[in-house]
Amino acid sequence: MLTIGDKAPAFTLPDQTGALNDAKSLKGRRYLVYFYPKDSTPGCTVQACGLQSDLEQFNGLDIAVFGVSMDSVASHRKFADKYGLAFPLLADTEKSLIEAYGVWIEKSMYGRKYMGISRSSFLVDGNGKIQQVWEKVNTKTHAGDVLAFINGAGTAKPAPKTAAKQSAASKQAAVVKKAMIVKKPAMKKAPAKKAATKKSAKKQ
Repeated sequence: MLTIGDKAPAFTLPDQTGALNDAKSLKGRRYLVYFYPKDSTPGCTVQACGLQSDLEQFNGLDIAVFGVSMDSVASHRKFADKYGLAFPLLADTEKSLIEAYGVWIEKSMYGRKYMGISRSSFLVDGNGKIQQVWEKVNTKTHAGDVLAFINGAGTAKPAPKTAAKQSAASKQAAVVKKAMIVKKPAMKKAPAKKAATKKSAKKQ
């Protein structure tokens, strides 16, 4: 699989309308190319609809979005029409772009191994190089994840710092909670000892 800094493979593939999409026309422009297993399946539908919902934001950032699978132009057309998808779905029936990106991999389900598309996405910069990669994509949050990265000035560094602070805060809270749990029994036992002393004094 290609990674950050690699040159994005060129492509000339038809979309759901039958029109050819050429990577050369994207020179100087950023674009997102996401690979998905199959049209109209649950996860792929959720992912595509999520990207469609945020398509205006991608357009506003001048970032083109391309979906890619092995499905035919006719299958893509049916999928796009059913869910109102307004971005290109590229029909890579020969797996040329899929294999170029290295997302044609061996999978396993219920102990059975087979070859299939790894659900992965690649953000390509204006120089034609891969700027970011998302592997094992979360279909429900993918559009937001990509936009969050883009709006973060192209860096994921702030996220780990925030996570570290949250982790430290969580640890501190755990220590305080533990201390409170330890102190409570001691506070309860003190009155019990005084009561026992008074009873002993009365008997004498």
